[in-house]
Amino acid sequence: MLMRTDPFRELDRLTQQFFGASGTMARPAVMPMDAYRDGDHFVVHFDIPGVDPSSIDLDVERNVLTVRAERVLPAPEGVDYQVAERPRGVFSRQLFLGETLDAEHIEARYDAGVLTLQVPIAEQAKPRRIEITADAGSSAKQINV
Repeated sequence: MLMRTDPFRELDRLTQQFFGASGTMARPAVMPMDAYRDGDHFVVHFDIPGVDPSSIDLDVERNVLTVRAERVLPAPEGVDYQVAERPRGVFSRQLFLGETLDAEHIEARYDAGVLTLQVPIAEQAKPRRIEITADAGSSAKQINV
């Protein structure tokens, strides 16, 4: 299971909306995400449109997954922007992966501005059958755990 532990995420999002703050290396902007379980995987979608895939970094250290990306403002020489509302700069998000997830086999795909991660459920966390033996005269039975 994924654990969300950033109590200030919504405050950061509101501050960015009101003040038009761009993400910096010291204070990266937050990227919106959706996460859900689909069978034997957790699927996480991050919205980071306009990001060069080569600028995306994924790191897993212990049980912390860090996603970092950067979107630069394409400014051709001699151009004077009148409006620049699209968020730019550094974006980052950290997820704490529960022990039931297999952080060694995460798959990542970037398509149409969405980074999708598939995190498999660890084998030891999947439901399994345990056989119960009975005394003589009774038959063995399997129970789902």
